[in-house]
Amino acid sequence: MQNVSSQQHFILNGFAELGDLRPVLFVPFLLMFIVALLANSLLVYVVVSQRSLHQPMSILIAGMACVDLCLPVFFVPNMLLSFLFDWKGISLIGCLVQMHFIHFFGTFQSTILVWMALDRYFAICTPLHYHELMALQRFLKFIVPLVVRNMLLISLFVSLAGKLSFCRNVMNHCFCEHMALVELACGSTAINNLVGLITVFLIPVFDFLFIAASYILIISTMLRSSSTSIKALHTCITHAMVITVSLALALIALLSYRIKNELPAAVRVFFSTMYLLFPSCFNPIIYGVRTTEIRQHILNTLTHWKRFVQTGPWCS
Repeated sequence: MQNVSSQQHFILNGFAELGDLRPVLFVPFLLMFIVALLANSLLVYVVVSQRSLHQPMSILIAGMACVDLCLPVFFVPNMLLSFLFDWKGISLIGCLVQMHFIHFFGTFQSTILVWMALDRYFAICTPLHYHELMALQRFLKFIVPLVVRNMLLISLFVSLAGKLSFCRNVMNHCFCEHMALVELACGSTAINNLVGLITVFLIPVFDFLFIAASYILIISTMLRSSSTSIKALHTCITHAMVITVSLALALIALLSYRIKNELPAAVRVFFSTMYLLFPSCFNPIIYGVRTTEIRQHILNTLTHWKRFVQTGPWCS
C-alpha cells in the first residue's frame, strides 16, 4: 500500500455512520458554537471592563472563558463545513497544528479548575492568609509548573505523531484527535500509546484527583464551621458536580481510544467532541452567571447595550 504520509493529506470522516443524516448535525453544533462564542465573549468583556471584578477568582473565571472561547474555534468551523458541504480534507501539517492547539488549550480546561480549587481552598480553609497566598508572585509557583507540564507533554506526543508513517488516510473523527491519527500508522505505535497514556494520567487524572482532594477538604471545613452558609455549601457542591461530569467526559473520550472497548465509532467521536464543547457552553453559566457579582455586571452591561441600541442615532 502506498505510504500516505508522502501525500500529506487525510480525510476526516467522523459520524460517517449517519450517512445522509450527517448534515443534520450542522444545526445543533452551530447553535452550540454560537452560544460558546457569545457567552464567553460577554463574560471576558465584563470581567476585563469592570475594575471591581479584578479579583483572583473573577480573573480565573475570565481565563477559563478565554480558553472556552478559543477552543471551539480550532475545530468547530471545520466540522460545520464538513457537515454542510462534505469538506473533509486536511493536510498532515494542518492536522498536527490543529491537534496541538486543541489538546494544549483542552488541558487548561482542567488546569484552570485546579487553580480555582486552590483559590477556594485558600479562601475557606486559610481565610486570614488568602490575599497573601493569592498574590501573583506567590501564586506563580502553582501556575508555572502546570503550564510547563501541559506544554511539554502536548508538544511531545504531537511531535511523536508527526514522525509516524501512515498506511491509511481516512480518520474516523471530526478533528485531528491524537489517537485517531495514530491508529492510521504503519508499524508499532507503542511509544505513542505509552506517551498518550502518561499524558492522560499526568494531566486530567492528576488534576481531577487534586481537585477532588481540595473540595473534600473545603466541604469538610465548611461543615465544621458554624458560620458556613447554605448558599456557599451549595455552590461548592455544584462546582464539584460540574467538574466531575466534565472530567468524566474527558476521561471517557481520551481512554476510549487507548483501552480496548466495544464503543461504536460514532459514540467515541461524540464523547471526544462533547468533552471539548460541553464546557465551552456551560462554564459561562456555572461559573459566570451563578456568581452574584458577575451576574449583576452582566445584567447591567446587557441593559446598557439595549438602551444604546434603542436610543442610537439610527433610531431617530
